[in-house]
Amino acid sequence: MLDSIKIRLQYLLPKQGLTRLAGWGANKQAGWLTKTVIKAFVGFYKVDMQEARHPDVSHYPTFNEFFVRPLRDGARPVVEGADELALPADGAISQLGKIEQGNLLQAKGHNFSLEALLAGNYLLAAEFADGLFATTYLSPRDYHRVHMPCDGRLREMIYVPGDLFSVNPLTARNVPNLFARNERLICIFDTEFGPVAQILVGATIVGSIETVWSGTINPTREGIIRRWTYPQEGENAVILKKGEEMGRFKLGSTVINLFAPERVELNSALTGGTVTRMGALFARRKRGVQDGE
Repeated sequence: MLDSIKIRLQYLLPKQGLTRLAGWGANKQAGWLTKTVIKAFVGFYKVDMQEARHPDVSHYPTFNEFFVRPLRDGARPVVEGADELALPADGAISQLGKIEQGNLLQAKGHNFSLEALLAGNYLLAAEFADGLFATTYLSPRDYHRVHMPCDGRLREMIYVPGDLFSVNPLTARNVPNLFARNERLICIFDTEFGPVAQILVGATIVGSIETVWSGTINPTREGIIRRWTYPQEGENAVILKKGEEMGRFKLGSTVINLFAPERVELNSALTGGTVTRMGALFARRKRGVQDGE
């Protein structure tokens, strides 16, 4: 009964207004009040501040700066093998596996369309058809910066406006097409493992999504799909190394990775519910596939 009420409220509550209000408050410097809120958050969610570069909550003038806190050096070793891809974020695996008949598994009994996830771009969807996907849920206690699974050159970025449902496991089990209806930022990288998509999905009270190359993407939420393409050569090309930060969430959310078919094999130790740590083994080059094939 309680779960049903929680889901129904998500349909009824003014999610956009609540999100704008939360983002406004999280960016305010409120002195002792900010410090009190951060302390309460750390205690309630059992955040491990010893992993942070600045463990003292007094260091953070706003809640947002606390939420996107960097980790201390060495806290997340990145797999070094040339054939190994690294997990992009702290969190937990929601679902992973093969993209079958153009669909991804959201939760038991719920699939969603690859083409819908990619904002109807059928040409882009074709690059990942029959490939692999992995969905990583970042809980409130997690480190909220997102990193590169492998070296990559940014080809394009697409901002897709949408709903702002929560993306926690309860919602994933009960709201159809959750990740294809929520706001999201699609980043497509060309890599030695073929095209790789890293999709940052928005949610209720996610104040904003940022990338390291363009800053905040969604401050106005105008309801318009926007697309940016990037040069592949020259000083304006965006090239990131494995383990480098590529983006961050200001309050919660989910990352979905897409891989082209027959290019990589996901780490067999990863299953639904597996706790992830950025930099650990995500996938390996598929046997028999050479660089750039």
